[in-house]
Order: sequence, then structure tokens, then C-alpha cells
Amino acid sequence: MKTVSICFVCLGNICRSPTAEAVMRHQVAEAKLTERIVIDSAGTGDWHIGQAPDERAQRAASQRGYDLSVLRGRQIGAIDFERFDLLIAMDGANVDALHRVCPPAQRDKIRLLMEFAPAADRREVADPYFGGDAGFELVLDQCEAACRGLIAALRPRLTG
Repeated sequence: MKTVSICFVCLGNICRSPTAEAVMRHQVAEAKLTERIVIDSAGTGDWHIGQAPDERAQRAASQRGYDLSVLRGRQIGAIDFERFDLLIAMDGANVDALHRVCPPAQRDKIRLLMEFAPAADRREVADPYFGGDAGFELVLDQCEAACRGLIAALRPRLTG
């Protein structure tokens, strides 16, 4: 049975990437693919290692039925480039940061999340950290759309 492992990556691993992780876990469960898709998240920075996701992210996610409370911030490490099939970044700065620490042979694993939401009007998941509640709602909207597209893109890999 084929599996695919994914790590969502943002700057601090307390807003966007844990939101994407929770949304993806929910959608993967709904698609009955839990045994086939391994999901995690990490940050490129080390500021929030061990911390729970941002309270605003948790609140917005909870209102849509996602639980971020069990997740904890961690920093991307060298082993992650071996461990994961895809490292899915939230924005271009995260892609650049990943490229700086990624072995050249693994660079094709790095993708932008919004690539999987081609109808979206933005190429990057907006960083809500310094804004208000509306930013966290936008992140959820973007993650929900992109994760649906990601699952659709992964299906051929899981069955082929």
C-alpha cells in the first residue's frame, strides 16, 4: 500500500502550518485516506518550539471544527527532507528558507500550498500573525481550498 508523507511549513509553526496540518488531517479522514497520508508541520524558525498554536488560530479553527490544541511548534530539521515526500510551504520566504537548508537532491519536494488551489486569487497563504481575526479566517479559507486540491493531486500517487 502506497503512502505519501507531507510536512506543512511556515515561519514559526504556530499559525499557518498547524492550521494547514489540522485542515489536511480532517479532509484526509473524510476522504478515508488516513492510513495512506502522513501529515505533520514545522517552522523554519526556532522561536516557538514546543509552544501551542497561536490562540487566535486555535479559536478560528475551533469554530470550523478543527482542533489545533494538541499541536506543538517545532523547527524543520535535516531529517525532514529524508522523512517527507513533500514539504509544502506557505509562502515564498518559506520556500527560500527551505532551499537554504535542503540537500540539492531533495529540492523537488518543496512546493507552495497555494499551487494546489489554482482558482485562488493569491499565490501565498497570508501571514495573519500581526493582523486581526479576519486574517485567521482567510488562512482557513486558503487551507481548505488548497488541501482539497492537494488530496486530488495525491490520489494518482496513492493508487498508481
